[in-house]
Amino acid sequence: MNEFRGSSGYVASDDLMRSVNIAMALQKPLLIKGEPGTGKTMLAEAVSQALGLDLIIWNIKSTTKAQDGLYVYDTVQRLYDSQFGGEGVDNIAKYIKLGKLGEAFRENKQVILLIDEIDKADLEFPNDLLWELDKMEFYIPETGETVKASVRPLVIITSNAEKELPDAFLRRCIFHYIAFPDKEMMERIVRVHFDRLDDELLRQALDAFYQLRDVRGLQKKPSTSELIDWVQALQIGGVSTRKITKELPFAGVLLKKNEDLDTLVRVRNARHA
Repeated sequence: MNEFRGSSGYVASDDLMRSVNIAMALQKPLLIKGEPGTGKTMLAEAVSQALGLDLIIWNIKSTTKAQDGLYVYDTVQRLYDSQFGGEGVDNIAKYIKLGKLGEAFRENKQVILLIDEIDKADLEFPNDLLWELDKMEFYIPETGETVKASVRPLVIITSNAEKELPDAFLRRCIFHYIAFPDKEMMERIVRVHFDRLDDELLRQALDAFYQLRDVRGLQKKPSTSELIDWVQALQIGGVSTRKITKELPFAGVLLKKNEDLDTLVRVRNARHA
């Protein structure tokens, strides 16, 4: 069995790599939690790249139902065809379109199925997938067909912990929480994205970034993706490294709420009072 040992474009902790490999060995879904910006979605892309497996992504929205991932029966198109003389109207299979879960099951080789941000859907959504994730199959009553995976896909599920997931669902998963990177790991992550980066600029940027995350009262702390954007802005803007921690230029790249920008101004004024 292939093992995941990280990839050139993704910095993974030893614990995270072990969790991925355990999920593959036990053939169980891997549930990844962590605050936004910790690389949950990018993990599936990294595993896909490292192991040479195709990636199928099911992006979950508030309106998503479990059925959407299995199949959709296009009754509207069938009715239209029957009214206007379309051919093959009696062939119901023609109007069955597989969802992302169905696509993963239909593959004759192992793939990675990413169920992204499962906690955006309603509370019943995870429970409605228990059988399918356990047995890796589902039944289509309209055609009498059972869609069953010949090769079990590696299922990676992400959650921002906005809602509690049902216990029955959690029992079926291998769980890993991606903690927010410490400064040493964050330096490794940032350097992955920049071929040439001034050491002093990065040091000052990291100091300012973690000081900002420690400010009390922020509604949305800046994440890894915002730090990477900010470092790029600092490079493009030609900002002096002496000004980074003192002035926090381009703060709007890091903070995305008016209230947080106001909090930053108050903290600065208090320090200079």
